[in-house]
Amino acid sequence: MRTASSVRKLTATAMLLAVGLLLPFLTGQIQGIGNMLCPLHLPVFIAGMACGPFWGLAVGAVLPLLRSVLFGMPPLMPTAAAMAFELAAYGVLSGWLRRRLPATLPMLYASLIGAMVAGRIVWGLASLVLYGFTAGTFTWQLFVTNGFINAIPGIILQLVIVPPIVRAMDRAFPGA
Repeated sequence: MRTASSVRKLTATAMLLAVGLLLPFLTGQIQGIGNMLCPLHLPVFIAGMACGPFWGLAVGAVLPLLRSVLFGMPPLMPTAAAMAFELAAYGVLSGWLRRRLPATLPMLYASLIGAMVAGRIVWGLASLVLYGFTAGTFTWQLFVTNGFINAIPGIILQLVIVPPIVRAMDRAFPGA
């Protein structure tokens, strides 16, 4: 039998997955920085932090692959496959850190930043392996450029948007 809390988490997770499928259509309309806003990352961080590490992992692992299959973007190999590892790491780590650190706003940011850094490292390692399978080259310069420099608008957006949304969800569903 499911508790009300688990039903809320499942429902929120499904809604965040839907947001992740649709959000890139909106951000893609912003000339110049649409892709740099990292729209798939937002619902994954929120799922991990608000619903827990299991649900964050699930959204993160499924979202880029499902989006690739349904809409052809991002390309399945190596991009969506590497992103699946990255986003799964974001989801599980943001949720895990959030549960282990004190429930304060600074620790919410610490959970988010810790997951951001670790997820980008996972993305780099997954890309290194997957680019090897596709006869592509993944360099240190590509890692720094795509993982950090080009992602600055997305990183800023994540730091601005994710904590207030998670706090609002906490207030709306206490104890969930």
